Amino acid sequence: MDIRRLENSLPQHNLTKALDTGTRYLRFSTAVSGRGFNNVLQEALLHSYLAVKVNRAFVFEDYVWSYSPLPYTLYDMSLRPSRMPLNAFISGPTAGGEMEHPRAIGVDFWNTVCPPSKRKVISSTDQPDNVEGSVLLDWWTTRLGRLDDRCVEIDSSKKTLFDYILQISLFGGKRILSLWPGLSKSPIYTAFKWSPLVDSALKKNLNVIDPTASEKTTLDDSTIIPGLVAIHLRRGDFKGHCKFLIRWKADYMGFNRFPEMLDVLDSSKWTEPEALKRYYMTHCMPEIDQIVERLHAIRKANPGINRVYALTNGKGSWVDELKHELLKDGWLDVKSSLDMKMDSAQQHVSMAVDMAIAEKAEVFIGNG
Repeated sequence: MDIRRLENSLPQHNLTKALDTGTRYLRFSTAVSGRGFNNVLQEALLHSYLAVKVNRAFVFEDYVWSYSPLPYTLYDMSLRPSRMPLNAFISGPTAGGEMEHPRAIGVDFWNTVCPPSKRKVISSTDQPDNVEGSVLLDWWTTRLGRLDDRCVEIDSSKKTLFDYILQISLFGGKRILSLWPGLSKSPIYTAFKWSPLVDSALKKNLNVIDPTASEKTTLDDSTIIPGLVAIHLRRGDFKGHCKFLIRWKADYMGFNRFPEMLDVLDSSKWTEPEALKRYYMTHCMPEIDQIVERLHAIRKANPGINRVYALTNGKGSWVDELKHELLKDGWLDVKSSLDMKMDSAQQHVSMAVDMAIAEKAEVFIGNG
């Protein structure tokens, strides 16, 4: 599957047609890079949502882990691609998929249809601070609505458009919740799709995820895998990251802070440092006995849940011990990211494969 060729062959990547139709474009030149896919995805979704609001074609970027000139980068004792096409991960409107609004384009086509001499570059430095997400979106909608320029580029190098660091940020705090009513009805959300590469990994591992599946079982956007609870158990570099979160008393990320959510993180009642640390580590990097206890409570509260899938980067020995304890506790089947059989291309999007599985589980427990 040549994803780069697929991306370049999208019908909106036609210069003659683009010039004839007068499509207007919006690029965010300082998008997140060198971060986890979740950070990149959440920003791309909001950027493309803003583009839809102002009826411009969003310019999507590669998923960039490193700007190294080499095709691969060494990280965590393994090689990973320095950059990958966004369509390796998703294929909905944010990545150029169909919708009634102008379709998103790739940055290579942007450089053709909008050469530097044709670009109107504006800065984010004067955007309002610490306002509700809906107010920020309206501010940008109004500002961009005044521009007739065909090619608009937002430079947010001095002030991040949608910031994501700690609880004072848009993504880290409750201010983002005001965006949900509009975003949830937008094609950016309603037409969101995982890529064919991600879907191929799901189909290839269907019997790993769901041992009860038959050859006739299909996976589509509405599929729920019966009896499955998915749990995110981040290890590795999270040991250090959890200490950072404790120091800043970080809360759950924004969209996990709706008042209707079953779980709430409240650090205010812990004043003694060691007690605060224990509280956070239970949420951030729980021990095996704590995981077993939590899943036992979930099974008791949700009759019919009898299988576990762990989204994890934990070492094999740790995962094996976890499986042993969960099976001893009465779970019918326990699988993890380590059980998935994937080729090299699928392996490079394994984080998206895990996210797609979690999306289809009856119950999902996030890594708080």
